[in-house]
Amino acid sequence: MMTNENIRLRFAPSPTGPLHIGGVRTALYNFLLARKLGGKMILRIEDTDQTRFVPGAEEYIIDAFKWCGIEFDEGVHVGGEYGPYKQSERKSLYKQYADELIASGNAYYAFDTAEELTELRNKYEAEKKVFTYNAFVRDELNNSENMGLQKAEELIAAGTPFVVRFKMPKDEKLVMHDLVRGEMHIDTNTLDDKIIFKSDGMPTYHLANIVDDHLMKISHVIRGEEWLPSMPLHVMLYKALKWDDTMPQFAHLPLLLKPK
Repeated sequence: MMTNENIRLRFAPSPTGPLHIGGVRTALYNFLLARKLGGKMILRIEDTDQTRFVPGAEEYIIDAFKWCGIEFDEGVHVGGEYGPYKQSERKSLYKQYADELIASGNAYYAFDTAEELTELRNKYEAEKKVFTYNAFVRDELNNSENMGLQKAEELIAAGTPFVVRFKMPKDEKLVMHDLVRGEMHIDTNTLDDKIIFKSDGMPTYHLANIVDDHLMKISHVIRGEEWLPSMPLHVMLYKALKWDDTMPQFAHLPLLLKPK
């Protein structure tokens, strides 16, 4: 049974520029639900993509929320018991979960270069097909599913660049629940093996997001519908990490659009 103490919502922007009106609206929904239910509102900074980092953006975001009157109970600027609240300061946490997924057979190392993948995409396009890195091609590519874990570990020890991909299962029907859209069904054969961890030691958004929401005991994830295509992977990550029982409730909001 969920109590007020269990109600924990968050807004998690990336410091890639000014806060836009769509982000403010999403934060407001989270804030109002947290206050209505007597829960906590958290501000987390998701800065795993350092190539898009904009100096001063984090400070601008915090100042913008102060101006809007949206208050946070925990966060990068106020602290809290589940910190740190900036993903770049939580870097050491993520590798253990990537390793856990590899050990359980739910993820694998991939060594395909950008050039190799571009060549594959071009080849498929020439045949009027779309290349997707998924369950139907992974066993033929440059990864530990094909070469074996021992060979992969030798390559890593030798300094070969790699990524970790989530191993999307074949022939499964995934049932998901969204507070806005209700029950949704997805065929896992339509999903690709997304990258969740990079050889520079940083996770991608997907893994960091799930790990942080779990460790910070987030109860509801309210976000824009642009994240709806990511929901199947996020649900599968919760299942693979055996966190089904603590999976938050999801709500994907319609986007704000111009009149025309």
